[in-house]
Amino acid sequence: MRLLFLGDMSGRSGRTAVWERLPGLISDFRLDFVVVNGENAAGGFGITEEIFHNTISAGADVVTTGNHVWKQREALIFAPREDRFLRPANYPKGTPGRGSGVFLARNGARVLVSNIMGRIFMDVDLDDPFRTVEEELAACPLGEQADAALIDFHAEATSEKACFGHFVDGRVSAVFGTHTHQPTADHQILNGGTGFISDAGMCGDYDSSLGMDKEEPLNRFVTKIPRGRFEPANGPATICGVGLEISDRTGLAEKIAPLRLGPRLEETVPAFWR
Repeated sequence: MRLLFLGDMSGRSGRTAVWERLPGLISDFRLDFVVVNGENAAGGFGITEEIFHNTISAGADVVTTGNHVWKQREALIFAPREDRFLRPANYPKGTPGRGSGVFLARNGARVLVSNIMGRIFMDVDLDDPFRTVEEELAACPLGEQADAALIDFHAEATSEKACFGHFVDGRVSAVFGTHTHQPTADHQILNGGTGFISDAGMCGDYDSSLGMDKEEPLNRFVTKIPRGRFEPANGPATICGVGLEISDRTGLAEKIAPLRLGPRLEETVPAFWR
């Protein structure tokens, strides 16, 4: 089974690049399932219903989010009615929307996708992510109710991400870190068979500060005095993500490699897709 995870779409540049490139990737590489993080798609903060629908129309099977999920207030309205839109599962009970679901892949496989947020250095204090994932996996075990299990772990601290990956190793197909927007080089298959990367990177303009026009962040570092709002950088975007192949027999990862397409970073496509 062949899957693609794309990191945080950042602003108009990032979301447009995803919409333009994703249909061809699905067709060219015969992808069975695609997850896209839409955390920063609307002006760099949150996501609108229109952007969500356009991402699904481009070929995404699920759109995940993170700490900016409610920055566009309309998300509170459309989240409950869109099954393929996920917010972090460790929000308190009663929060609109859902944090996980089981979805049908193009090859007929059942794919559990959970969106869980870390707590270290984050600006939202949510329920324990380790306890939350235990509940999610108990309700839908890999190999029983799901043929594959994917987790978008939206977190700041790499130590928390690494420990989370080891915690679920052997029980999920893959853990994809998001939030920090910088693609890491630690893609690997853990000892128990779970694919892991600390951060999948972002889909956006890398001539920037994490997807934002670099002038205002640079000004704040130098002067400590805000001059204006953070605005998304709108130059040509590079899309970043991770390709994964999982065993149809065990649901665990067999191959993992980064994907980068665009003008700023060295381009790469998983060799096992060719």
